Amino acid sequence: MSLSNQHSFWGSLSPLGGLTSAGLLIMASARLSWAVTIAGCLFWVYGLTTLTFTVLLSAIGNKYFPVSGRITLYTCLAALFGSLYLFMFWLLCPFAALETFMLILLVPLFCASSGIIEQIQAHSEKQGNDSGAVQKHDSSSIDIFEHVSDAVSQAVSLAGLIVAFSIIREPLAYCSLSFPGSAQGMMTIMYFKAGSFFPIGIFTSSAGALMLLGFIICLYQYNKTKIFSGRV
Repeated sequence: MSLSNQHSFWGSLSPLGGLTSAGLLIMASARLSWAVTIAGCLFWVYGLTTLTFTVLLSAIGNKYFPVSGRITLYTCLAALFGSLYLFMFWLLCPFAALETFMLILLVPLFCASSGIIEQIQAHSEKQGNDSGAVQKHDSSSIDIFEHVSDAVSQAVSLAGLIVAFSIIREPLAYCSLSFPGSAQGMMTIMYFKAGSFFPIGIFTSSAGALMLLGFIICLYQYNKTKIFSGRV
């Protein structure tokens, strides 16, 4: 399967298509406040890392940008922007930053393993084989926009899944919905009256979250087979 033909949501490299981001989905969806924080980090890291990398690649070129070190450079850029996000978030809300410290550190690793760098390298090699310097120069700005939009699409897919799953999981587990902020690190924006059904404490743990995720994945795979057959 060509990397360029992968769909950001339905493809095998997508967060749900291959479950490549299931770990982050389970950990960040325990609270809606955590999910919102990680969603912002995904947009920041995926977008700025890909933008910086593609600008450097188009400006420096293949001659001074060896292929063997591109994955390492991309990972370092992702870690840099992840650290900047953590620092800025810590200045705004220190306790919320401490709660999501480990999750924010994991985002650059998921970004580096998301397949974006492979798509950029494959496109760069194909473009390098094309003849005509004018053609390369004219398509450089378009290539940057396409790569950044693909990275942001993956971030949107994963962020949407995390936020949506947290909206389902947190009320079932804690009978509330939270948002990052306040002196405690999160503030309750909605509270549901506890009854015979709420809360279901099993969903607070990773095992319960995996059970709920498994049910959602079954529905996803069924709908993908029945409705979206033929799409990748």
